Amino acid sequence: MPVDAIEGQLYLEYTRRLTEDLLDKYLPSDTVPPQRLHAAMRYSVMAGGKRLRPALAFAVYKYCNGDVVNNIEIIHLAMAALEMVHTYSLIHDDLPCMDDDDLRRGRPTCHKQFDEAVAVLAGDALHVVAFELMAKTGSIRAVMELAEAIGTSGMLGGQMADVEAEGQAVTRDEIVSIHKRKTGALIRGAVRIGAILAGASEALLSRLTEYGEKIGLAFQIIDDILDIEGDQKLLGKKIGSDSKNQKATYPGTVGLEMARRDAARLIDEALAVINNNKEEDNLLKYLARFIGQREK
Repeated sequence: MPVDAIEGQLYLEYTRRLTEDLLDKYLPSDTVPPQRLHAAMRYSVMAGGKRLRPALAFAVYKYCNGDVVNNIEIIHLAMAALEMVHTYSLIHDDLPCMDDDDLRRGRPTCHKQFDEAVAVLAGDALHVVAFELMAKTGSIRAVMELAEAIGTSGMLGGQMADVEAEGQAVTRDEIVSIHKRKTGALIRGAVRIGAILAGASEALLSRLTEYGEKIGLAFQIIDDILDIEGDQKLLGKKIGSDSKNQKATYPGTVGLEMARRDAARLIDEALAVINNNKEEDNLLKYLARFIGQREK
């Protein structure tokens, strides 16, 4: 029976609350030295958000029959680690030397609330804690998966290509390559880590990897679209920053209508990959549709 909108929303709310409880548990207290650094880490991580990457990892863990009774801590550790890495990337992305954004999730960015030096260190510290948590899962493969997702062949490489493309004309293949690495790699990594920790077969892991790649690229295409026509109040950040910073974007490369069609096609292709017709299968389908229809 398909997961309806209410069930899907309840799942996202459940994993959001669970992730925030886990983050509060695993983050250093801001009463412990260095208090200002710990306060900046908490300020950014606990600022809200969809917590989509942890939600994906948990859904995939269940889909692959991961043990949620006797071995649930390993996926909890991974969920917190993924969100910390995501937040670290946002802190650094907002810096004046990168996108120079003043607003994130409806409130001042980390470097505006504290200062640039603290923001750099807060991002670095979240990166470290994330790997400590992933190491505690006991899965070397999961640790390596996270490293690959955010390394120079993944998120960091995509960010570098993004910076180099500013003010330049890029081809469709070039913008796809940037987006797959800059944003898609961590979403793909979240899916794969959930499967790895559950002990999925290589055949199933390959299928889920394809799912993760398609929704990851679709996510960033839609992000580009929302920067043009999104609601600033819903987004929690200023729109038009891509244009201001002369960023290479998917709509800027292929046009707005083609960008919409390509995002929808990617979601449809992701749905086609998941076809076992079981409860967790339908949850993954809901999450793909949620990405395709999101407004923030």
